Amino acid sequence: MSMLERIKAALPALPPAEQRVAKLLLADPRAFANLPVSELADRSHVSKPTVVRFCRSVGYDGLADFKLKLAGSVNEGVPFVHRAVDEDDKPGDLIVKVVDNAVAALLHYRNDAASHAFERAILALTEAGRDHKRIEFYGVGNSGIVAMDAQHKFFRLGVNTFACSDGHIQLMSATMLGPGDCAVIISNSGRSRDLMDAAEIARKKGATTIIITASGSPLAQMGQLPGQVLLAVDHPEDYDRYSPMVSRLLHLVVVDVLTTGVALRLGENLRPMLQEIKKNLRSKRYAQ
Repeated sequence: MSMLERIKAALPALPPAEQRVAKLLLADPRAFANLPVSELADRSHVSKPTVVRFCRSVGYDGLADFKLKLAGSVNEGVPFVHRAVDEDDKPGDLIVKVVDNAVAALLHYRNDAASHAFERAILALTEAGRDHKRIEFYGVGNSGIVAMDAQHKFFRLGVNTFACSDGHIQLMSATMLGPGDCAVIISNSGRSRDLMDAAEIARKKGATTIIITASGSPLAQMGQLPGQVLLAVDHPEDYDRYSPMVSRLLHLVVVDVLTTGVALRLGENLRPMLQEIKKNLRSKRYAQ
């Protein structure tokens, strides 16, 4: 069932005050997603805490989390393509909608990202690089492409890095990890069996797992275990979407933040090597 269908089915079990909030939601979901809590409370004839309790009663962390998921539910566009676009959109409309959607998601993530989690991840990756330990990136499907991008960025820092999107090889490689190594697990849904298995093996071998995924997912719960790091990435895009766009951009940004942080921590010794790489690449260009 969709989000609204689930809430409609749960309506009879809610307390009377929360039922009034639910009825306001079902009458105009788009307005509900945009109105402030004070306005929602006034229109439902309840208190502001009751609005928040309603959101938690139907399975969400609070009003902010509820509105985020609701926006993704009611603003669906062409199925499996992009949630903001319509069939008859002109190229100019597509530019505005796709770019605005991406920018909004990036700004929202900028404000919500947990800097302390990034600090722990950057520290673990930097120590692994300095000690010549292994840094491995695991992802499947679309997330496998992000893992390859991460490996491409990190190997230029002179660290021992590897990317893999095959579930069997992930298990074998995770088995060879040990204390001081890092396994970066990337997943939009946080429900991939292959990635969960690889993360569990890496953790048991003593490696630090840095998990980039949606909060509240099974994989995210593994990232909250002692000694592990969770970099939660939440967005209104359904993880079952055939053409994930915003999620991929957010994951690539997370990789860029990690790469930049590790490069800065590695310090002055890194610069001569990067300059030499750039110099050698010039010979591959036809036009100087």
